[in-house]
Amino acid sequence: MTSQSAATLRSRYVAQAASDLEENRRRQQELAERLSVLKQEEALLSDILDLAERYENFADASRLPEQSQDEPAVAKAKRAPVGTTARRSASVKSAPATKTAKDGTKGKSHQPLLGDLLADLLGQYEEPRPAKELRDELLAKHPDRNPTPQVVRNTLESLVAKGRIRRHKQQRSVMYTLV
Repeated sequence: MTSQSAATLRSRYVAQAASDLEENRRRQQELAERLSVLKQEEALLSDILDLAERYENFADASRLPEQSQDEPAVAKAKRAPVGTTARRSASVKSAPATKTAKDGTKGKSHQPLLGDLLADLLGQYEEPRPAKELRDELLAKHPDRNPTPQVVRNTLESLVAKGRIRRHKQQRSVMYTLV
């Protein structure tokens, strides 16, 4: 083997290794972002389960507390440090229900709830709309809000359960209309 062919071979190996390293780092970044979103959803779902457990004996829905409108639940989930979900779950059950999210949100703007925004968007249409289109329109009209597609679907299903909107299934797609 000549020194020129060895240099060519070495340069190919170096180029391939650099390319593989770049691809590996890109995939690590994608997975880290996905993991972050999943942790936010976990915190939100944990909070929902805690609230459901706390208020499972209430027969009168009018006695249930209203969600604080000072801060959306997704923003609270983003704030939570990694690994505190289990600790928070245990402390929420024993904490008094008088403490609200207002305590740490002085000076923040008053944002409407995601469900109200989605219901307003649905009210503009006569025909059923898929969750994806509603999310895209929400992102266009409210760039400060960035809910994941799963959060939008969960919110829409919550509105269906409350009787505020209707679900329509057409083959494999699910569409929603305002009641």
